[in-house]
Amino acid sequence: MRWFGPHDPVSLHSLRQAGCSGVVTALHQLPVGAVWPMEEIRARQQLIETDDGQYSALHWAVVESLPVHEDIKKGLPTRTQYIENYKESLRNLAACGIQTVCYNFMPVLDWSRTNLNYQMPDGSRALRFVWQDFAVFDLCILKRPGAENDYDSTVAAAARTQFEAMSPAELQTLSDTVLLGLPGSEEAFQLTQFQGLLDQYANIGAAELRENLYYFLRAVGPTAEEVGVNLCIHPDDPPFPLMGLPRVVSTEADLTGLLQAYDSPANGLTFCTGSLGVRPDNDLAGMARRFAPRIHFIHLRATKREENPRNFHEADHLTGDVDMYAVVKELVREELRRARTGEGNASIPMRPDHGHQMLDDLEKRTYPGYSAIGRLRGLAELRGLELGIRRSMQETEKSPPIHTNADSLASHFN
Repeated sequence: MRWFGPHDPVSLHSLRQAGCSGVVTALHQLPVGAVWPMEEIRARQQLIETDDGQYSALHWAVVESLPVHEDIKKGLPTRTQYIENYKESLRNLAACGIQTVCYNFMPVLDWSRTNLNYQMPDGSRALRFVWQDFAVFDLCILKRPGAENDYDSTVAAAARTQFEAMSPAELQTLSDTVLLGLPGSEEAFQLTQFQGLLDQYANIGAAELRENLYYFLRAVGPTAEEVGVNLCIHPDDPPFPLMGLPRVVSTEADLTGLLQAYDSPANGLTFCTGSLGVRPDNDLAGMARRFAPRIHFIHLRATKREENPRNFHEADHLTGDVDMYAVVKELVREELRRARTGEGNASIPMRPDHGHQMLDDLEKRTYPGYSAIGRLRGLAELRGLELGIRRSMQETEKSPPIHTNADSLASHFN
């Protein structure tokens, strides 16, 4: 499971008790673009492993994320130094035994939502994105120049009507939600400065951003390959442009292009079923099968598109628009293939993502989408699904036996 460090209200003991052996974390305290020193990496490892002698062992399995500086995304001359810093961080992580590094290439914003407390029919709360609400922020709160061009007239008119009816508190909540910073960070963007950040991308379209991504991959890829690190890009979330910012990691064609841009096993994917599943044109099971050898990390979550397909919310892990059975079956097949061929990374790190806030966690302050009980429910469901698939494949396809040791299923869900 993902852990945001010492200030995360979900403790390492909670991850142990959920059955996890791997921790997904990052050095959120360091500024984006700085070198991650080995002493900081080792300090985080030691913190994770502190109680290993007394309880079941934990280890730092995946970095999520090693952020890419905006100057790299914008292709500025200063990207040279930030790329060198990134390469040095990869070397330091590898020297500490960490070999899987997740990152994203979304300009300015990371994942975006308009509601962090959407009430589900069972009373739990989920994350939600509503296109008209986003238009309220863009058109009426931020008042971004040219925003009218990004919304059809019906949505724009409805957004303005909605804006007039909203209270100051409701407008502040919407603004705060859209301007959330990086996951795990206590700092959000400031409205007064946000337009300036967008303006820096005024002349950067999809083609330019894509080329800057490829430049980055070709620069850091050889270092990752040399030190044995698997880079795995996270898809855009949501997988379509926002506020005039291009997004280029949203479709199967996008993923194919970036894998070809630096054609090496070190250049791979974080296969996030929730992000990719927002688009109805993404065939998730087929993509899992076609990209299988280059999948280094997996986020298993389900999103549900609403009547307006640009609206979606986080569904239960086994429902929504993601055929989780078909996806997990393809991933199990890939793990079995790797085991048969003797590849060193036969067990792909997977984690349940964006659980609902439910039960006792409804009264607690947690990072949006990262409460303990909702993710535990998802983990239990996914673990059962995987076990059923493996058992069925063993019986019908005479595949190798399912794992029986203590590190079996729990080790998959990092």
